[in-house]
Amino acid sequence: MLFAQSQKVKNQPYADQKIFHYGFMMGIHTQDLEFFHTGITTPKGETWFAEIPNHNPGFNVGLIGDLYLTPVLNLRFSPSLYFGDKNIVFRDYNSGKETNMTMKTNYLMLPIHLKFSSERLNNIRPYLIAGPSIAFDLSKKKGSELLAKTVATYFEIGIGCNLYYRYFKFCPELKFCLGLNDLLEKDRSDLVILDNIKYTNALSKMTSRLFVLSLNFE
Repeated sequence: MLFAQSQKVKNQPYADQKIFHYGFMMGIHTQDLEFFHTGITTPKGETWFAEIPNHNPGFNVGLIGDLYLTPVLNLRFSPSLYFGDKNIVFRDYNSGKETNMTMKTNYLMLPIHLKFSSERLNNIRPYLIAGPSIAFDLSKKKGSELLAKTVATYFEIGIGCNLYYRYFKFCPELKFCLGLNDLLEKDRSDLVILDNIKYTNALSKMTSRLFVLSLNFE
């Protein structure tokens, strides 16, 4: 009797047994780039190096489709829109001269995750997610000093926790998206100011990374 009274009443006790369920998410993220430099010196004697000195928070929103596979494993598809930008600084190694530019990136991301859940403890159930993602840049602007390719691929890994309420599940989730492909657009026939090719030539490769904090409602 005393043991029974010490147990909390489970909200939505059969929620995780549904073959398919859906939801939505919203959150914030930061976009980052990793630069690989060539060390090339221009005819003017400039050697440019790039960095992102600070990160701006962006906004993301999306949908969730979840398929039950086993009591601890689910397959998840969550198409999302990511709105953000990156402040890039190019610095000439020889003179210290700096060039600042902003790269706006609005991604349509299509991740497929496997979700590994622990045992449920009353109204709490932690989980891990992992899987690939493909992203399409919807804001690509030709003619800018530095240009990224339209399609990016990622491997995503994250942690979260299901919190069960009477009418829905609330799931805070933190994940890291590691870019897999080279995003540097090297064909710059779109340039109006030809001297800006020096920023592309300063790099051999450019990859993307995202840190994402989402609030999921299912």
